[in-house]
Amino acid sequence: MSRIGKKIIQIPDKVKVQIESATGGNLLKVTGPIGENSRLFRRDILIVQDAEGIKLTPAHNSLELKALWGTYGSHITNMIKGVTEGFKKVLQIEGIGYKTQLVGNKMTWSLGFSHTVDKEIPNGLKVTVEKNMVNITGIDKEAVGQFAAQIVAMKPPEPYKGKGIRYEGQFVRIKEGKKSVA
Repeated sequence: MSRIGKKIIQIPDKVKVQIESATGGNLLKVTGPIGENSRLFRRDILIVQDAEGIKLTPAHNSLELKALWGTYGSHITNMIKGVTEGFKKVLQIEGIGYKTQLVGNKMTWSLGFSHTVDKEIPNGLKVTVEKNMVNITGIDKEAVGQFAAQIVAMKPPEPYKGKGIRYEGQFVRIKEGKKSVA
């Protein structure tokens, strides 16, 4: 039994939830003060909305559905949190000459390569740059996390000087360099 799937998902007063039957599954739309989020769920997990909140139950007993049961509960909880509070990732740029600029809907990165790297900002995300900090905000947790991971993958922090792009609060263990024999 899934502990997350068994819980009733509470719906705040400012949030509206609609469950529609669509081809291939159930379309869940969550509308709140920040925006609207929608996602298609398989019909194998029954999603029912009543006065208490949203309840999830698997249609039949299988190992795959037990795994999806809790996953779907987490997705719905994240959708509700996204339209009420939003999600935010903060990236830190470390290194001399490493910088970024916002040009319209693109980010231009100088990361020590022989060329600049352009990265297009996905729809629904807002990016701000302040000195060596990049703030990524949006209502979709997966989109915010995926875009932040793509940026970090361009130049991950290296272990000798700690240069690169890292998440705020991420600790990079610095290795000791080669020792010279005298």
